[in-house]
Amino acid sequence: MRNEPAVEVTGLVKRYGTRTAVDGLDLTVPRGSVTAVLGPNGAGKTTTVEVCEGFRRPDAGTVRVLGLDPVTQGGLLRPRIGVMLQSGGIYPGAHAEEMLRHAATLYAHPVDPALLIERLGLEACGRTTYRRLSGGQQQRLSLAMAVVGRPELVFLDEPTAGLDPQARHATWDLVRELRSAGVGVVLTTHFMDEAEQLADQVVVVDAGRAIAHGSPEELCRGGAENTLRFSGRPALDLTSLLNALPAGSLAAELSPGSYRIEGKVDPQLLATVASWCAQHGVMPDHLAVERRTLEDVFLELTGRELRA
Repeated sequence: MRNEPAVEVTGLVKRYGTRTAVDGLDLTVPRGSVTAVLGPNGAGKTTTVEVCEGFRRPDAGTVRVLGLDPVTQGGLLRPRIGVMLQSGGIYPGAHAEEMLRHAATLYAHPVDPALLIERLGLEACGRTTYRRLSGGQQQRLSLAMAVVGRPELVFLDEPTAGLDPQARHATWDLVRELRSAGVGVVLTTHFMDEAEQLADQVVVVDAGRAIAHGSPEELCRGGAENTLRFSGRPALDLTSLLNALPAGSLAAELSPGSYRIEGKVDPQLLATVASWCAQHGVMPDHLAVERRTLEDVFLELTGRELRA
């Protein structure tokens, strides 16, 4: 049982009236890993996660979460998972600490709420009602409630939206600790750097289908690995630079002082460029092999037009 995936979705279809939100989507989430589900607005990622959580019933396909059907076996599944919604799910008039301690009583072996309150910086707002918490405090309380029951699998919907950098990094550290403890994490986020930092696996969803998946490194590989960039003074003599480079290389000044070299980028080419710069009294600032970011890949796959 421990070798089966934490989540296994095959051919998932979910419709709202005449609109198909999820159209034959496949998704596998290994245990003890972080899977980031990315997609533009309306791509179907939230609906997919809500089906896995048991909040929505699929119209077609199979869904197994920790080996269970989240609809027909929800009573067995719910004590084993944690869910952090993007908004809602907490009584607005409840005090923050009161709500977390109540949530802890629903589980057999919860984390001590005091530890989570300290860990997530909620000490100063424990007696504040949820409606009066800042957006960041509400997010941190929702995260605490999602993990207080020691879940085997946790779903985090935009967990760092509205957080300041300190709280954001504290959240990242907690996610890493969950993974190290063998907890599966399904993360939906619009922050590409967050997915790059945390995810073992990224699944890109668009138009209700999974259109790409792999580790961040696998998805970002290719497309720019043969490009070198550096900055220097404007109008350098690129003819002499090309003469020093291997045959077939290209060099261009993209804007004043910004240079790009295309060719077989290897240690020898790097050494040649550095040597040429030294001979010509050029300090090659920001000398680096160009690498596509996850945001570059995301935009290539889903387009740049705005989504409703």
